[in-house]
Amino acid sequence: MILVAQIISVIFNFLTLLVLIRAILSWIPIDPYSRFYGFQRFIHNLTEPMLEPIRRILPPTGGLDWSPIVLLLGLMLIERLLFSMMF
Repeated sequence: MILVAQIISVIFNFLTLLVLIRAILSWIPIDPYSRFYGFQRFIHNLTEPMLEPIRRILPPTGGLDWSPIVLLLGLMLIERLLFSMMF
């Protein structure tokens, strides 16, 4: 049971890290000819399936994207619910 909890924790920590990296990269303009463009596209492709449904639900707020914050809160909630069901 402890091994399963550790695996769940690693997965949620990885997802949280991806979302944080995505949020930080969104503030930095990256040239498509830059060597970092591939990394940005990779992170975008991993996180967009989680963020896009949230964006459809949230109303527009003048250019601010609240979906990463909502996703991070949702990931924390789901992780805590899983742990509370396990223990």
